[in-house]
Amino acid sequence: MATQVATLGGGCFWCLEAVFLELRGVSGVVSGYTGGTVENPNYHQVCGGTTDHAEVIQVTFDPEVVSYAEILEIFFAIHDPTTLNRQGNDVGTQYRSAIFVHDDDQRATAEAIKAQLDASGTYPNPIITEIVPAPVFYPAEDYHQNYYAENSTQPYCQFVVKPKLDKFRTHFAEKRQEV
Repeated sequence: MATQVATLGGGCFWCLEAVFLELRGVSGVVSGYTGGTVENPNYHQVCGGTTDHAEVIQVTFDPEVVSYAEILEIFFAIHDPTTLNRQGNDVGTQYRSAIFVHDDDQRATAEAIKAQLDASGTYPNPIITEIVPAPVFYPAEDYHQNYYAENSTQPYCQFVVKPKLDKFRTHFAEKRQEV
């Protein structure tokens, strides 16, 4: 079976990228922007809040090794899907929780998982993650790619990215790639 693509926004793309690079069955993760109105945006434009783009990752994965449902399970576990346009101290529409679906199967899976999580009471507040069709994806600048691996001692990486990575490593150890 061919690889598939998942496009996810859950706050800063550095956090999501670091986690999904360690997931068994993932062959690539690209940080970028989508969901907005400006063609070929750059980081400063997106952070300025005038493009309507979200910081996202595009995950290329082998569905025979890791399912789309498993990817979403991890996605929901490593960010707060109940806060509107915010993850921790990162505030703005570019940090919204969003699943950009590439086909009807992804939409059905995403809607089912979101409904199950809402019904389970896992979160004290309703999940506000938007599920919308995937528009054009714009890769972020080179310095954003593989950011945590290249900048792990930076304060933001230590205080924001590392705890999410540690949570993944603890709760999803069996899904990690062999290193």
